[in-house]
Amino acid sequence: MGTESVGDGIAAAELAAYLDQALEVERFRDYCPNGLQVAGDRPVRRLVAGVTASRALIEAAVARGADALLVHHGYFWKGEDPCLVGVKRERLAQLLGHGLSLFAYHLPLDAHPEWGNNVGLGRAMGWSIEGAFGGEPPLVLHGRPESPLVPQALADALSATLGREPVWIPGGEHPVGTLGWCTGAAQDYIEAAATHGLDAFVSGEISERTVHLAREAGIHYFAAGHHATERFGVQALAKHLGEQFGLACEYVELDNPV
Repeated sequence: MGTESVGDGIAAAELAAYLDQALEVERFRDYCPNGLQVAGDRPVRRLVAGVTASRALIEAAVARGADALLVHHGYFWKGEDPCLVGVKRERLAQLLGHGLSLFAYHLPLDAHPEWGNNVGLGRAMGWSIEGAFGGEPPLVLHGRPESPLVPQALADALSATLGREPVWIPGGEHPVGTLGWCTGAAQDYIEAAATHGLDAFVSGEISERTVHLAREAGIHYFAAGHHATERFGVQALAKHLGEQFGLACEYVELDNPV
């Protein structure tokens, strides 16, 4: 994904205010600050989007002459060591040294009804959306595939769409007529999905306990990859920003097998 419409740009603080309002960040109790995490030294004209603000993504943004990064996974997570040493220092030194702004949106970008990771995964897979559950505001979507599928067919469809073979834990012999999904590390919503009577649940990551829960609750579980399931939000949002403000926006894919 890339756009090449460069206008006069927009101040980082002004862009952050727009995004904060559009994504309704005040509604979420998150594990990190959402919004402008690092302020750059110039207006934003060129923006690089990616899943995680890794050193490789920062280097890609610098190579492309970007003014800002837009990511789903930024910095300053709850409970982490606040000291600016090691990897954290090197990443921030790169951002500050090149005057780049960093915008990061976590749960607000998972849940957004137009640009969100969850709605993006559903669209890519052709699943209908019939409702949501899991928290306030709710994060987990549920609905149906275009027609009931044998579980292996759902695994194959996920692999074809995401470019990554999912881990499938059978929850019985039944086909998949209804399913719930939540991207990233959302495996612990599996019990809520089972309580809702769904045939299957899809998320990004899997834990040891997830295997037993799927088998005992009788619900098929598919771990489709944290990175693979969370590429949709930043791409959709960057496309919107390009159209809204005349920014040159490019999504950079960095391989991540997790």
